[in-house]
Amino acid sequence: MSSAPEFINLIRQHQKIIHKVCHLYIDNPTDREDLFQEILLNAWKSWPMFRNDARFTTWLYQVALNTAISYFRKEKKKPVQQILDGELALADAPDDDSEQQFRAMYLAIADLNKIDKAVIMLYLEQYDYKTIGQMLGMTDNNVAVRMNRIKTFLKEAVKKHL
Repeated sequence: MSSAPEFINLIRQHQKIIHKVCHLYIDNPTDREDLFQEILLNAWKSWPMFRNDARFTTWLYQVALNTAISYFRKEKKKPVQQILDGELALADAPDDDSEQQFRAMYLAIADLNKIDKAVIMLYLEQYDYKTIGQMLGMTDNNVAVRMNRIKTFLKEAVKKHL
């Protein structure tokens, strides 16, 4: 069994993974912090079962995504609140084309369903289809089909957000 100091050290080294997942699924900063804490708690609870069969980063992504998806389901049951932060940030964005394209892509990704968000995030992190499939419980062929659909969707969605 691995030690608590080792866990803390690894989390410190790879906390950006948790932040990425939180930003992908939650718009509100307070809720993002809650999700961050929930992911840390679930990672800590799962830590004794981590056996180095996979890389720590792969394991952490899996814990973070599973927690985020569960958290997202709980949040969906709450009354809907309209948060305009993303739209306001886009309106205040500089005229720089690359910044606008980045924001448009971010907004387009936010329009994806929870599983497709996880697929595209892992793809952007340069995980191969087989690893993405293992992390999300689907075949690599299913991941490939989803990626083609996601890419098509994102091309059109980015145009709408520009």
